[in-house]
Amino acid sequence: MSRGFVKEGDQEETPIIPPRAALPAGATNYVTPNGMKLLHTEREQLEQERTTLATTDEQQRRIELAVLNGKLDLLNERIVSARILEPASQPKDEVRFGATVTYKIAPAPTPQTFQIVGVDEADVAQRKIAFVAPIAVALTGHKVSDEVPFQLGGNAKKLKIVSIAY
Repeated sequence: MSRGFVKEGDQEETPIIPPRAALPAGATNYVTPNGMKLLHTEREQLEQERTTLATTDEQQRRIELAVLNGKLDLLNERIVSARILEPASQPKDEVRFGATVTYKIAPAPTPQTFQIVGVDEADVAQRKIAFVAPIAVALTGHKVSDEVPFQLGGNAKKLKIVSIAY
């Protein structure tokens, strides 16, 4: 049927599905074992939401299902592409994926600590940053006591690695 014969009120807008955290083109989707568990837990929650939709309005239900199915599709793509890296298998004396790094920004005396994780596991509030974040990229491959140059807010800074743990 031609769209010319459809009432305006009957037209459904395509739902907007929020994108997942950005993963640069061609980058391997590294995850920690805990990150993979979180992805599977998220999938279970979305599948549960899908089966227990309480909406009675059919149009609203179709929209909500389309959003949930879109989220599940994006999530399943991430799970399929995930490559688990065990932090314990990384070199203990070098910053790598899964490391918990403590560093100082000269001249500030207060150290900062964060763990380098996968893009879906990153959460600044929990002091976890993605392995593709600029500071993680700058510190990767360095060792304790190394001073690493880093651009911070347009200013050149030196990051001194205090400790590395896995």
